[in-house]
Amino acid sequence: MTSKRKSKKCFVYITLPRQTEPVTAARFELTKNLQGQSIGRLVYGRKYLARTDAVEIDPIELKLSNRTYETAALGGIFGSLRDASPDYWGRLIIQRAMGAGQPDEMDYLLQSADDRAGALSFGHNEKPPAPKRIFNKTIELRELEKTARAILKENRKVDGYEAAQIERLLLFGTSMGGARPKAVVEDRYGLWLAKFNKPDDNWNFARVEHTMLSLAKMCGINTANSKVVRIAGRDILLVKRFDREKAGKKGYRRARMVSALTLLGAEENSKENWSYPALAEELRRVCTNPKQNANELFRRMCFNSLTSNLDDHPRNHAILAKDEDWQISPAYDLTPSVPIAVDRRDLAMTIGDFGRYANEQNLLSQCARFHLNHDEAKNIITEMTGIIQSSWYDLARKKTVIVRDCKAISGAFVYPGFSHEVQKV
Repeated sequence: MTSKRKSKKCFVYITLPRQTEPVTAARFELTKNLQGQSIGRLVYGRKYLARTDAVEIDPIELKLSNRTYETAALGGIFGSLRDASPDYWGRLIIQRAMGAGQPDEMDYLLQSADDRAGALSFGHNEKPPAPKRIFNKTIELRELEKTARAILKENRKVDGYEAAQIERLLLFGTSMGGARPKAVVEDRYGLWLAKFNKPDDNWNFARVEHTMLSLAKMCGINTANSKVVRIAGRDILLVKRFDREKAGKKGYRRARMVSALTLLGAEENSKENWSYPALAEELRRVCTNPKQNANELFRRMCFNSLTSNLDDHPRNHAILAKDEDWQISPAYDLTPSVPIAVDRRDLAMTIGDFGRYANEQNLLSQCARFHLNHDEAKNIITEMTGIIQSSWYDLARKKTVIVRDCKAISGAFVYPGFSHEVQKV
């Protein structure tokens, strides 16, 4: 007797460059083998491959081809599909919406917001549905923030009006990275990711991250645009969606987006392949201007080291393709950490010869892999150190970060161990 293996299937839709309507690109199947291991299979459609404007879903793992791609990694979910799957916050909302049902990875793909990050979407029908034209408005942020705070409370009964609000959050705002409560909102300028403060934040998160994004821009880093709005006495950070471009009444053009986690072939629960130098080499493989993109990544690695942004995991880096060509995306999710240690701080990703140590000597140790010689890399570090030391406090106060919060984050900037000499073992 043979056991019947269950499988789940869906179609993968993509919005092509300069377009606003999705087309069917591929079919994805998730099944289990006889050993109970999840296997994912993806095949591009013949009609899609015949298009002159067809583009790949992933420039490394899923290039345009008539072959059947197969993976057993990541529970059978290809990395680029995982990037379009909801984050922790989005999964929490989906779990609350489904009630007693326990969603699996295919459920998360299908139940996630149509307005997820990047250009992909998923469905049961071969013909993709029309994109949704309705978004939460910035004037509705008070209701959205209230609902987000309620969802954070455990064992809360969901019914009636609150259930309707969860539905709205589910439709718009479950797929952009991170665990922080969020929603996608729209104003006359386009789409923004609204990120809400949490009750257990150590400081006013919205104003501090807005400051960090502005500080990174002062350091020559291409960052996502942001602003802080105050609704009903609460601050909310709005980050402009850089994977969407308003196209008048036609809707929005979408950019393809692949995370560094996918580029590195890494897993979220293991830091084994989390590496800036390795990521720089992947950028050199896929990006149109490899030197410029590798230099940009070096600046971000330096900035994270100089500001103790220790949550710089590969999900917080990505490549973006608004047209056919791939480039590193604008920087996002820049937040300081203030550990007790003053002699050593480690980033989430490997920096150089001395591992993850956020230290100048370590930053310089493999600068050639970022298309920089020693003097060029040293000049970047010196310049950024000066800007951060002389500007962070005044900038924070200009962004209305209160003195108490400035004091709380002060230990994050250019900590003593950054300039310590490291002895090779």
